[in-house]
Amino acid sequence: MVLNSFITKLGEGTVVSLDSGEVAFKLDSFENNPIVKPQDLGLTWHEDDELKIGAVFNGGACIFQDKVILMPRCHQGYKRVMYFNDGIERYYLENYISEVWPLVSEDGINFSRFRNVVIRGDGTDHQDFIYGIEDIRIVKYNQRYLMVGCGKVKPPFKGGNADRIAVYLTDDFINITYHGTVSSFDSRNAVPFPLPVNGQHYMLLRFDSNIYLDFLEAGMEQLLNPSQHRERWEEIYKRRRQNLLLEAGRYPHEREKIGPSTQVIKTNKGWLLIYHAVGEIRNSICEAYGLVDKIERGYSICAALLDLDNPTKVICRTRNPIYIPSLPYELYGNYQYPVDVPAVVFPVGAIVQKDKLIIYAGAGDKYIILLSCNLDKLVNYLGEYCKYVT
Repeated sequence: MVLNSFITKLGEGTVVSLDSGEVAFKLDSFENNPIVKPQDLGLTWHEDDELKIGAVFNGGACIFQDKVILMPRCHQGYKRVMYFNDGIERYYLENYISEVWPLVSEDGINFSRFRNVVIRGDGTDHQDFIYGIEDIRIVKYNQRYLMVGCGKVKPPFKGGNADRIAVYLTDDFINITYHGTVSSFDSRNAVPFPLPVNGQHYMLLRFDSNIYLDFLEAGMEQLLNPSQHRERWEEIYKRRRQNLLLEAGRYPHEREKIGPSTQVIKTNKGWLLIYHAVGEIRNSICEAYGLVDKIERGYSICAALLDLDNPTKVICRTRNPIYIPSLPYELYGNYQYPVDVPAVVFPVGAIVQKDKLIIYAGAGDKYIILLSCNLDKLVNYLGEYCKYVT
């Protein structure tokens, strides 16, 4: 299997001591990152005789027929706009509608288009949302593949209440059926568990700035036919406060918000939850990545372990990120690697193969990078250094 031969060469992750005296875990960044660039897929255009480069990022991942499938969002033809918020330079993008282009790879590193399949959210196939489909997570369930993304009911960056959970199902990534949206509330970063736990079908959700965990009273049927279970979805929203799993603001790098990222992974010590955080990344962490200054506002990658039999119980939670933006295509960009949104690493897809955890993350809202570690090494780190105290 070609995939295995490459994966054995990927990094194991490292445990490092910070100047603050704390201990942190660092995912390894693949030496040839970014592994997918917009130019690779023809996502370019000319404007006033200047070559513009689009974006391919935030792709869910799974293994299918001994190959890796990625489902990244893609867009082009947009405008990048700068503004200031609380004295921090920020950016947003105008005039784009994301599509999802499935990609395939035999080795998990070199990707190409898969049968030219496209998932559109522009009104072509339905009117539930018409401003794009984003950030699809892939969850294998009963030999089929659930794909749960964010359907935009308003143009991106144009105000709140714009995000709806959008549901797709496939068994071959060619014939993809759309199952509708959860229209009862505004939410993105929704991630169902791949297996029932003690008969309950759990699902991670992000409301406001926090991560919530609730169960689906009607099981996966509630997700696959959301319009028929509107009242149950409304109840999930009403009782959200009692189902708070992880709250933002505990640490500086999580000060603004946190959200579930990749599909959850079952280990012998708990359900591994990879999540993203937004906030200030301190000097002591940045120095471990070779950076001189702190990051005023950045996206980072974090982890938690949930109890195998009762995932509402948090066993461990990282006090420091397990990866931060530190390279040009993640941080502020350069001539070779311009970025659209600076200081962003955003994990969406993950696979486990040959004892390796491989995470596919968006970088700079423009590229896809590959990060890796030995799964047991990360889980053991969590158990030794990150015991959760409420």
